[in-house]
Amino acid sequence: MLYSSAAQWLGAPRKSVLVYGMSGLGKTHMSNLLRASGEWFHYSIDYRIGTRYMGERIADNAKAEAMKVPFLRSLLMSDSIYIGSNITFDNLAPVATYLGKPGDPGKGGLAITEYQRRQEEFRQAEIAALHDTAHFAQRAEALYGYPHFICDTGGSICEWVDPHDDADPILSELARHCLIVWIKGDEAHTQELIRRFDRAPKPMAYQPEFLSAAWAAYLSDTGTVPETVDPDDFLRFAYARALAHRQPRYAAMARWGVTVTADEVAALRTPEDFDRLIAAKL
Repeated sequence: MLYSSAAQWLGAPRKSVLVYGMSGLGKTHMSNLLRASGEWFHYSIDYRIGTRYMGERIADNAKAEAMKVPFLRSLLMSDSIYIGSNITFDNLAPVATYLGKPGDPGKGGLAITEYQRRQEEFRQAEIAALHDTAHFAQRAEALYGYPHFICDTGGSICEWVDPHDDADPILSELARHCLIVWIKGDEAHTQELIRRFDRAPKPMAYQPEFLSAAWAAYLSDTGTVPETVDPDDFLRFAYARALAHRQPRYAAMARWGVTVTADEVAALRTPEDFDRLIAAKL
């Protein structure tokens, strides 16, 4: 690990961490808390995906929808209006909207082949954004003078790595530049995440093999055909299965760094609280 002891961590003039875990367990709270201190540079993987790697696709998708409206089409064709996404750290909706949901087009769904194509675009974008971490860690200090760095990853990082492989190209690179921190939830947190998701299903990224299996199981269990699938119903069907699929992958990644609990993260109020928490885990 980048820091081998609590003393080394507390005495480090420059701290660098990467945080991962299920979406909704506190990655954003931790990152915002540290960024607000003015001492930490916040590198958001999802923000990087939406601006650097998928920004043009997101904008083109919005333009394609606008072109269906004659009034807007004429303005676009004459370069009279501009359409772009307004992605921020706190609003990553354009990325999720582009990913979309599979199923009935009358309910906003995408054909499964188009959905899978966008999933693959996201996979490639997330891997590229993860590989950019070292560059931003160095850039944060060299260009902006930030002494500390936090990388806020997406929940799907576990889908693209092999945590059991000591030479995994993503994890081995990240571990050279950051202390890897897992935010671990318990069963109560999982059930709350499922309840929250049931109320407002959101697009998410899946490992291709998992998606194929979940899609086939949904069609079999419900007796529907792809063109009549309720997009939100499928997302609800897949979500609990996705959490169960990811949990052992997250746990296997834990050997690359340290583990904190979601309750411990929720209790953080200052950067000093964060420093003490990490020191205790080391």
